[in-house]
Amino acid sequence: MKLPESTEWVLHAATALAQLAQFDQGSTASAAQLAEHYDLPAAYLAKQLQALVRAGLLSGSTGPRGGFRLARPADQITLLQVVEAVDGESPFYTCREIRQRGRGAVPPEQCREACGLAALMAAAEAAWRASLAATTIADVVAALPPGLPGRTRSLLARPR
Repeated sequence: MKLPESTEWVLHAATALAQLAQFDQGSTASAAQLAEHYDLPAAYLAKQLQALVRAGLLSGSTGPRGGFRLARPADQITLLQVVEAVDGESPFYTCREIRQRGRGAVPPEQCREACGLAALMAAAEAAWRASLAATTIADVVAALPPGLPGRTRSLLARPR
């Protein structure tokens, strides 16, 4: 399984917005600011941030003071919600039942149970999703080195 680069981008962007919110709930950062902060393509990042808005994780406003901010407290946004907002909820592994094809085809009566490999892959994915669901953006911010949220704010915050 390999998630697209944009997954990393939105996880970091949401974490940066949570750092801004620690100082001022009304603080916003534009897609251009976040893109510059992480040296990313602004137009593509903006599309990914819009996916978080559609999922209700971010709110966005337009205008000279517009930008993005968390739509709810960071302790109410899980990593899984962010990942699924941009990557969807479809399973990472799909069993195509190739065990029933070709010269080595297993008889249908021996395929009444789910494929053992499919069951193992489903269990691994469930554990991965459970781990992401148990971790919030606030947990990520809490684990940052001391001083980093203040630095992030000084680099991203715009005067009102």
